[in-house]
Amino acid sequence: MRLFLAHLVQILIAGLGGLTLDALGVPAAWLSGSALATMAWGWAGRAKPMPRPLVDAAMLVSGASMGAAVTPAAIAAVGRYPSSLILLVIAVLAISGASALWLTRVSGWRKDDAVLASVPGALSTVLAIAVDRNASVASIAIVQNLRLFVLIALLPSAVVFSGGGAANVLIGQGLPVQTVGGMAFIFLGGLLLGLILARLNVAAPILLGAMLVSTVSHGSGWVAGVIPPVITTIGLVLIGMFIAERFRDVRRSTIRTTLVAALGSFAIGMVVATAFACLAAWVAGVSFANGLVAFAPGGLEAMTILALVLGLDPLYVGIHHLVRFLGIGLVVPFVVAWLQRSDPPETT
Repeated sequence: MRLFLAHLVQILIAGLGGLTLDALGVPAAWLSGSALATMAWGWAGRAKPMPRPLVDAAMLVSGASMGAAVTPAAIAAVGRYPSSLILLVIAVLAISGASALWLTRVSGWRKDDAVLASVPGALSTVLAIAVDRNASVASIAIVQNLRLFVLIALLPSAVVFSGGGAANVLIGQGLPVQTVGGMAFIFLGGLLLGLILARLNVAAPILLGAMLVSTVSHGSGWVAGVIPPVITTIGLVLIGMFIAERFRDVRRSTIRTTLVAALGSFAIGMVVATAFACLAAWVAGVSFANGLVAFAPGGLEAMTILALVLGLDPLYVGIHHLVRFLGIGLVVPFVVAWLQRSDPPETT
């Protein structure tokens, strides 16, 4: 009973951290706030390791939430921008490759850590894979979070400066929620597929299994609607807690050296993304502002909302980030597993 109460208090502390950052308007608030609060709780000597079933539940919810964005309408929209989406695939490879090259050659990182830190966007997916594969989560999180925070802080000004932005636009609310039967199908199917993937030694198997089942279910129209926001938020809080477990022993020297690597990685990735955004804007016949936000290495939700707020084309921006988001979730686990076969990380 005492251990149960300790876990419950820890979850409440993590949730309070997410709520605080959400109230302050910080990007990825529930994920980052939960991780920060749990780290502080751990540094105070009070944190407890998360039970594996709780970790699996967090992965299951997050994977199901990712796939819910793949609606028949979104799939149909892919056909409107084939050339631009092809450029997006090339851009993701170029951004990841150039940033990873900086991290391995200049900063001396391992290849698997460099790949996870360089992948543009899909923060929760990348960190979940990093934790699952025993990668250098602290360093990867610093690089990924710096990229996201800088983009949120500077990209709106860059868009307005380019002449493509508009005044704040009211964002519509009220997305339909999945039925209980639909959620049960996705959760049970995702869990079963995740267990199979775990036997195959695939990274973040429960996360990937739930995402695959959810993607197929929503894309085919079998299931409609999104996971209830309260469930999605709980999943993000739990993943933030799980990630924070690897931050307890982070040293200040690690933060200093990682910041230098992170700034270099971000600068290189943004230069490459801007170049591809220019090319995509010309090919697709959209404004440079639309291309810049669509190709920016930020998160799906943040960039799509930013497009709405700035009066850009949310369909063009959203479908590009959705394709990249799903591609990262499907491909990166296999790439990391392949890299670690030849150079396994040290266990902790």
